[in-house]
Amino acid sequence: MLAAHFDEIIEKRRSNRRFDENVQVPDEVIKRSLERAILSPNSSNMQLWEFYWIKSAEEKSKYTALCLGQSAAKTAQQIVVFVTRKDLWPKRAKWNYDRIREGIKGEPNKLQKRGLDYYSKLMPLAYRSDWFGFFAFVRRMISFFGGLTKPFYRMSGKADQRVTVHKSCALAAQTFMLSIAAEGFESCPMEGFDAKRVKKELNLPCGAEINMIIAIGKGTEEGVWGPRVRVPYEEVVFIK
Repeated sequence: MLAAHFDEIIEKRRSNRRFDENVQVPDEVIKRSLERAILSPNSSNMQLWEFYWIKSAEEKSKYTALCLGQSAAKTAQQIVVFVTRKDLWPKRAKWNYDRIREGIKGEPNKLQKRGLDYYSKLMPLAYRSDWFGFFAFVRRMISFFGGLTKPFYRMSGKADQRVTVHKSCALAAQTFMLSIAAEGFESCPMEGFDAKRVKKELNLPCGAEINMIIAIGKGTEEGVWGPRVRVPYEEVVFIK
């Protein structure tokens, strides 16, 4: 039964590029969908993301320009900007560490000790950066020598860190869009935007990056550009 409902949501979720400007999207729909997005899986529970809910007409008009005037932004009732915050890793690592520490009564057990070490030692090793690339070099050396005789997690520089946080943020964005579909509305993930100006408009620090901007509204027929066509199953699924 649950699978059938999920199939309905998957089939309903389409990128709709023109919304009915006469149909409002209740704030409660966006709030519930953001709460569900926060429950999305993410790397090491670091939750290196932020979601900026663009509600007012004045703010939405700014994002129409920042999204290059595309119709999805122009007709959207609500807009949400999904942002990666790799720079928040010390704060989020400490948050996870403190959650584990609060649950310890007396001496930590083996699992708790592993958790404490994970967030106090491994996360700094994985995320710390410097101008000279010293920590990236250390990560490469650890990965190289650790991987000589067995499978080993390959850590490197800023590019790998960016991939990790963008994957987690994209998972949250997908959860959000599926929730919007389940609520009876449509969405459109937009990649066509001026990331530099969006960052400036949101007053984001250097370490933040725009993952995607999602427009939300009641979809229209002309907003769906033809049938959904996908490459055949056999061309993308390989069974070993």
